[in-house]
Amino acid sequence: MELFSNLALGFDTVFTVTNLLYCLLGVFLGTAIGVLPGLGPTATIAMLLPATFALPPVSSLIMLSGIYYGSQYGGSTTAILVNLPGESSSVVTALDGYQMARQGHAGKALATAALGSFFAGSVATFLLAIFAPPLADVALKFGPAEYFSLMVLGLVASVVLAHGSLLRAIGMILLGLLFGLVGTDVNSGTPRYTFDSPNLADGINFVVVAMGMFGIGEIIRNLEQEETRTVMVKKVQGLMPSKEDLKRIVAPILRGTALGSALGILPGGGAMLSSFAAYSIEKKVSKNSANFGKGAIEGVAAPEAANNAGAQTSFIPMLTLGIPSNPVMALMIGAMIIQGIQPGPAVMTEQPTLFWGIIASMWIGNFFLIVLNLPMIGLWVRMIMVPYHFLFPAILIFSSIGVFSLNNSEFDIYMMALFGLFGYLCAKLEAEPAPLMLGFILGPMMEEYLRRALLLSRSDPMVFLQRPISATMLALAAIALAVVLLPALRKKREEAFVE
Repeated sequence: MELFSNLALGFDTVFTVTNLLYCLLGVFLGTAIGVLPGLGPTATIAMLLPATFALPPVSSLIMLSGIYYGSQYGGSTTAILVNLPGESSSVVTALDGYQMARQGHAGKALATAALGSFFAGSVATFLLAIFAPPLADVALKFGPAEYFSLMVLGLVASVVLAHGSLLRAIGMILLGLLFGLVGTDVNSGTPRYTFDSPNLADGINFVVVAMGMFGIGEIIRNLEQEETRTVMVKKVQGLMPSKEDLKRIVAPILRGTALGSALGILPGGGAMLSSFAAYSIEKKVSKNSANFGKGAIEGVAAPEAANNAGAQTSFIPMLTLGIPSNPVMALMIGAMIIQGIQPGPAVMTEQPTLFWGIIASMWIGNFFLIVLNLPMIGLWVRMIMVPYHFLFPAILIFSSIGVFSLNNSEFDIYMMALFGLFGYLCAKLEAEPAPLMLGFILGPMMEEYLRRALLLSRSDPMVFLQRPISATMLALAAIALAVVLLPALRKKREEAFVE
């Protein structure tokens, strides 16, 4: 069977000393930055992008992938022990996990989170292996018009699923598209929006924007609201759930895995949306719903399974279509571009070792995470106690060295600082930076496919409506935007964000 031969190729790629070490390094870093509140996978991957220049493509993407799904594991540790989620997707885990820790069941809560995450991650990786190839085959039949419409649908979906003000989300996407236009026009060779600066002739560097918005911007925010962290349990015991506990968590883990796997594929979905949705559903269907918020083990199992499943199925649109479903996937696409790989359906046929190597590494990475998380819990507890004012100078130095190494240009450091201030301003205005990054990544590709489609159709814009797949995707985008613009939904969305 073709699937098994492909997976054999993937495992053969991963089972080298180099790739295994980078997989272990990725999940270790992911767990560490998940444990340390205020970092997060987006900022960490942004800071590590310059380092990927010196690595083979497969090794660098295996490491970056491990950082992403590894951070979902680490985020639950701080949520349970400190009531301070290391990751946004672990916010709901804190509701019941911290209460379990206060009642003396911290070990049980951590084991539940680890087991749920391992199962969900393994299943989601299997779904990725099954569904990615046929989706890539369909995408190979897409023309320029279909690709343009797909990207429009992706941007609209990210607006619909983003939090807070709809107007701000649309504004951030438009800003991202505008930033993506800076540089030299590919067709005419004319500089545009460069303000006669030769430093902008090649456009704004993706790494500079990512490190500024998610790295420096986050540092400023965290310094402003640094919290003192008190660990509830300094020595964790009783890591093995009882038979009764295992019976209670099986169904929530299964439901969380199914829901997270589905929501992870959606643009703007991923781990955070999956964990919130899983907790809400579990609270409604559970026989123990009255105990939710007071230490219900189901309230830990469901969201932890969902956020890991969502994190790993979010690779499906990125690997098969070249469309990022969240900011981390946008950074992964940036890493592929840095390595000279064109994201999209051709990756599976032109780079099979990369494609299947990433998928196989996820199973190995999930196994590494079980080994890292439970036996090394003492190390993670000590890391939680590190004050942020000791961490941020190292992050700033590392970010500056990384950005300078891109082009040996001081201008890039100034640009990173500028985007850092802009990221902080966006946070103050409650405007999410994620839509801007998606617009910045997709903007140049959208322009290319738009021009190509119009060139092939002799400048007839109706080509986007005359081709059935393109018309369907544009119709879906219009319907999604119209629905979210309804006054009732809009008001409910903004009220939820304020809460």
